Amino acid sequence: MKRRTLPVAAALVATASLLLTACGSGDDGSKGNNKIAGADQGSETPSASASASGAPAEDKPDGVDVSLPKDMNLVFDWTKPKNKNEAAAMADAANFMRAIYHGVDKRTTKDAALVTYSTGNGLKYGQTQIKVRLDGGWTATGTRRHYQATTRSASNGSTVEVAFCVDSTKFYSKEVKTGKVLKGAPSISDFDYFKIIMVKLPTGDDLWQASHVYVEPKAAKCQ
Repeated sequence: MKRRTLPVAAALVATASLLLTACGSGDDGSKGNNKIAGADQGSETPSASASASGAPAEDKPDGVDVSLPKDMNLVFDWTKPKNKNEAAAMADAANFMRAIYHGVDKRTTKDAALVTYSTGNGLKYGQTQIKVRLDGGWTATGTRRHYQATTRSASNGSTVEVAFCVDSTKFYSKEVKTGKVLKGAPSISDFDYFKIIMVKLPTGDDLWQASHVYVEPKAAKCQ
């Protein structure tokens, strides 16, 4: 078992051309191609079952539980954008990542947090990542760092691309039954570059959902 924490399903990995499109700040539409892949993906209203109780999501007063065990630490080392929509999309992109590991911890692909913070292909991606761990009998432990984040808004005003690096050198798989931590030598395989397409929920709530997830594995630019 590789030490990478989010095994990437082949069907969900973007082509190199998609991953290498310009990704500047949302304040300058003149930089690169302003068209965002997946920007036409609509958002779906979470079902009633998504109103989970427990610890509230960070920066969200909606009561959705994305709390994680003390030994499962997701660090988001990035600066909040000035643009209100981009800041909200970035916050919920972080909640989407937390929701995946909340599902891993709770051992279910139908966790309310994942349903709340993702839709369409984003939801399928999250469920795939959780299922890999359920099938393998693994959970996760350690610290996973997210950094070098950028945001870019689409012209429709309801879609934001959130891109960032991930460092999993100190984040490991752990066997659920035995508690054994599966460590390996650090390598470039521990670095990934993510682009998440966030779409605003059309109900008027300040909620953004991950609709597409593109991952560049072994991302040297993140080292």
